Amino acid sequence: MNDSDMNPSADSGAPATEPTTQPDATAAPKPSTSLDRELADTKDRLLRTLADMDNMRKRTEREVADARVYGISNFARDIIGVADNMHRAMQALDDELRTKADEATKTLLEGVELTERELTNTLEKHGVKRIEPLGQKFDPNRHQAMYEVEDASVPSGSVVQVMQAGYMIGDRVLRPALVAVAKGGAKATPAPASSANDNPGDP
Repeated sequence: MNDSDMNPSADSGAPATEPTTQPDATAAPKPSTSLDRELADTKDRLLRTLADMDNMRKRTEREVADARVYGISNFARDIIGVADNMHRAMQALDDELRTKADEATKTLLEGVELTERELTNTLEKHGVKRIEPLGQKFDPNRHQAMYEVEDASVPSGSVVQVMQAGYMIGDRVLRPALVAVAKGGAKATPAPASSANDNPGDP
């Protein structure tokens, strides 16, 4: 009887040793921390790759757009030479000569004028526009000064003559206009006192 009483007590004591597995749970965060660090590194590399791909896409789009607009630059330079010759030919015919011309010659001249206009329209359709600088302020980015002209009737620095028209393609200068620039004129009027200080020997 006493022996059988002791056996149940031994059985009941066995479950008390099971909670000793709890300390093992404290070791679980170590691999988790390593995985979190690896995940963060992978996420960072992924974000960098996505940013590089986005930059490459934008750069490619810009290059394609530039090629579409400026890809015909060399061809356009050759064509504007033809436009120059046609324009000079038409400018050489004065009104008197046009008036005295017979019907066949007038028809020919009208055809040449129409061709010149069509050529200009075609160039503009492809982004090539003629620069009309006459009367404008000289712009070294778009104009090339060939010489200066003494003309007090216009502000100094104004374009008073165009020897050769310039052209733009998109936002770029395809060919600068060859111009003559006014010298003197209204330049001295804004500040006569300062001009006297700068040049004390002038009358």
